[in-house]
Amino acid sequence: MQPSAVLIIISIYSLVLFYIAFHTGKNQSNANFFVAKKQSPWLVVAYGMIGASLSGVTFMSVPGWVGDTHFKYLMVVIGYLIGYAVIALVLMPLYYRLNLTTIYTYLDQRFGTWSHKTGSFFFILSRTIGASFRIYLVVHVLQTFVFDAWHVPFIVTIILFLALVILYTYRGGIKTIIWTDTLQTTFMLLAVVVSIFLILKEMNMSFGQLVQNVWHSELSQVMDYDINSRQYYWKQLISGAFIAIAMTGLDQEMMQKNLSIRTLKDAQKNMFSFSIALFFVNLMFLFLGAALYVLVESKGIALPKSSDDLFPMIAIQYLSPLAGIVFIIGLISAAYPSADGALTSLTTAFSIDFLALDKKENLSEEQAQNIRHKVHLVFAFILFLVIYIFSLINDRAVIDKLFTVAGYTYGPLLGIFAFGILSKRQVIDRVVPFIAVLSPVICYFISEYSTYLFNGYKIGFELLLLNGLITFVGLFLISKKPN
Repeated sequence: MQPSAVLIIISIYSLVLFYIAFHTGKNQSNANFFVAKKQSPWLVVAYGMIGASLSGVTFMSVPGWVGDTHFKYLMVVIGYLIGYAVIALVLMPLYYRLNLTTIYTYLDQRFGTWSHKTGSFFFILSRTIGASFRIYLVVHVLQTFVFDAWHVPFIVTIILFLALVILYTYRGGIKTIIWTDTLQTTFMLLAVVVSIFLILKEMNMSFGQLVQNVWHSELSQVMDYDINSRQYYWKQLISGAFIAIAMTGLDQEMMQKNLSIRTLKDAQKNMFSFSIALFFVNLMFLFLGAALYVLVESKGIALPKSSDDLFPMIAIQYLSPLAGIVFIIGLISAAYPSADGALTSLTTAFSIDFLALDKKENLSEEQAQNIRHKVHLVFAFILFLVIYIFSLINDRAVIDKLFTVAGYTYGPLLGIFAFGILSKRQVIDRVVPFIAVLSPVICYFISEYSTYLFNGYKIGFELLLLNGLITFVGLFLISKKPN
């Protein structure tokens, strides 16, 4: 593919996003920016959330995982279904009953100011690092295959990407995100389907033959029965449930879209529809991975050092130009939701949880919007700094560690919300931040030395559950019965 062709594709795609943003961002108030006046159609939200939940990391990593973990990731996805059911039946009724704009306001009502700000801070921290990592991976691919040919510095590529995101989210907020997510989901799914078709065409194989080929190979293995393995099926299933609860139900970015729906009943329809659709979408990504590895074996292609590079390498270097175009479209379709959703939710969380813009009656609508605009730009700059730091580190192993550490911060959120919902005890509010910081630190060391501590047992995704449990126990120790 010529770099100019890739740039044209990105430009056309961005123009479509700007068109949507222009029509959805008219006469936007702060209320529109934060929750879209609770007028979002639930079916549109459900469809768009598929793209929002699948980042550029998923787009490149899940197909690559098939070589090492086969279809074992499917057990995590089945666990998601359990977690999403808990979100729909337990968390959503709570959020709607309290009429929340940010979900961390619940912690203020339940425990106090310190708990409220602790929950929001941990979300801001984890979302900033996580979103920056996802954006970095995508921008790195664009830099390698497009902008390096024109000797454009990486820092300029970052600025251009974030500038595009700022331009179409600056006014529209969550309403714009909901509608652009539908576009991004569509192109991402098309990219997966067309990629599978082009790979099968290259091998002169039908989809039925691929299914048979995979079924009779070790790639089709779904369950791992080794209890010491990171992919042990019960660990995968339970971890998947808690990952969904923590990283969707306790995540402002994901729940802000649900809170923009008019009624609880419609929001629950959205969650159940989204969860079922997401199962089949993940299955598509796994089949894409299987097709890639069957192609590699049949053509004698050397595997890249990193499994993440398998999909882009095959699409751009070994298939027709159409495959490269489809890959780039799918990649940017996965990248934009990581950036726009994060930027909007970070702006919302800080504006409501720390600045209390929704409670400052002395501010006019125009003054409140000006403050929100400044917050939006500040968080865009913070994302830029973190992405640039990742580029300076330039060590995938180190960056993976940082991304993993960011994932630890959902554990305290899980523990704090669980304690608030499952007990009636009252905590010492000012001590909550210390418990929330101590828990992931303990979990990090347990994870690093788990094989020594537990006779060869390797902790995997269940670390999130352990993190939440430690937080829960810590809160119990600093709590007392209610008056």
